[in-house]
Amino acid sequence: MSTSRYLQYGASAAWLVTPGANGAPAGSTSCYYRAVTTPSPVKIIMLTDSSRLLARIRQLIAIPSVSSVSPQFDQSNRAVIDLLATWLEEIGFAVRVEPLLERPDKANLIATLGAGPGGLVLAGHTDTVPFDAGRWRYDPFGGTVANERIYGLGSADMKSFLALAIAAAREFSARDLRQPLLILATADEESSMEGARALAAAGKPLGRHAVIGEPTDLKPVRMHKGILMEAIRLEGRSGHSSNPALGASALEGMYLVIGELLRWRGELQARYRNPLFEVEGPTLNLGHIHGGDNPNRICGDCELYIDIRPLPGMPLADLRAALHGRLNGLLKDSELKLSFKPLFAGIEAMETPATAAIVRAAEALTGAPAGVVGFGTEGPYLNALGMETVILGPGSIDCAHQPDEFLPLAAIRPTLDILRGLIGQFCGKRT
Repeated sequence: MSTSRYLQYGASAAWLVTPGANGAPAGSTSCYYRAVTTPSPVKIIMLTDSSRLLARIRQLIAIPSVSSVSPQFDQSNRAVIDLLATWLEEIGFAVRVEPLLERPDKANLIATLGAGPGGLVLAGHTDTVPFDAGRWRYDPFGGTVANERIYGLGSADMKSFLALAIAAAREFSARDLRQPLLILATADEESSMEGARALAAAGKPLGRHAVIGEPTDLKPVRMHKGILMEAIRLEGRSGHSSNPALGASALEGMYLVIGELLRWRGELQARYRNPLFEVEGPTLNLGHIHGGDNPNRICGDCELYIDIRPLPGMPLADLRAALHGRLNGLLKDSELKLSFKPLFAGIEAMETPATAAIVRAAEALTGAPAGVVGFGTEGPYLNALGMETVILGPGSIDCAHQPDEFLPLAAIRPTLDILRGLIGQFCGKRT
């Protein structure tokens, strides 16, 4: 048996750095594989399988699938969906592609292995954020392997997870599973959450347990804050600045609004606390303001954008109702016209119970207690479908949405081990 067909993972490291390997630019570093020439106690993995996995990660990175609220940056994700569908069908999954109603160039994918209620969902989004090409040292779509990392847009957040989920699923067949295994790939997580919203609106059960592979450094997360973003607009009456009676200043009205918002923020932070979060209370940020057009004109219009990050147990609908009620009451006798506009539909806070089976299993397999994060995910939408969801994936959120985003190659093997363990526990093999 030729030793060149094997890859060694262990203390001596399988991924070695050498100039110009794997087609990397001259003068850069990349990795090569070291053959196993003698028996070793470390785990041996077929090079063909490892090469296929790395190639697939690079294929996904190579497909642009930016989602953005700015139309000039927004792209379809259908090429990613179609590629995933091909790979999943090859290993026996029944694949359903569901285009978004108002955006048929975008779609979700639901792939199922096995049948019956319950089971496990491995979920990830197919889109990425926009990028600043001039600030990247590596090609954002190149999937360059260097410095024991794979670089590229979506490498950590979170195309690699989808390839890893499929690789872990290859070891299982439908006839072996007691409960189904589903792989879910969604659209537009990075902008509107429309993919996850479509699933929640359809209301079709998918599974009992779910893992979303956002980058958490392979530490399970069971809780995160929500997001509410609102535009507050005041319409007054312009006039010459020499006589205030000629107009009604929207800017002065917004001064009153800001004061009321800061009082409300203090009340919320006094009432709601969760010591598990780094920032223990909800936050309310005044992020953008614009009003008026000239110093010698009374300001006729003013608009303020706010961002609220609520804790679990603070529904967005209740917050919006309180916001609108307080400000309408504040300005009820004013000449100013008050209006509100959601900047996007928002994301509910997520909390999966610490006692949930998926949380306990993730803790046991990773050796880490389930924690909390400040960023939002699709978790609330999956939980709304009756699932218990944990956020758990390779890579770090610290390099997501940044130039030279990367996934450490050292994260590949433990991710596969964790996913295989979860599949075995929640889908199981028939005996």
